[in-house]
Amino acid sequence: MDMNNSSCVQEIYREVDITPEEYLPALLEIVKGFRLGVLKPADESFKQGMQDIVEGNTRPVSELWKGIDA
Repeated sequence: MDMNNSSCVQEIYREVDITPEEYLPALLEIVKGFRLGVLKPADESFKQGMQDIVEGNTRPVSELWKGIDA
């Protein structure tokens, strides 16, 4: 985890710590809903990837890495 992610995690913990206890169940539902909304299940992601391959919606890895400092 890089420093930026670590800072985000610390800030999330801080926000949870200052949230009144009676609102924590609602906050938990919000966080779960967010996660489910942005993350596809692995099988759905795999199916989409296979569909992209079948349809030729691919690009060479060398092209994908252009401009990225690794």
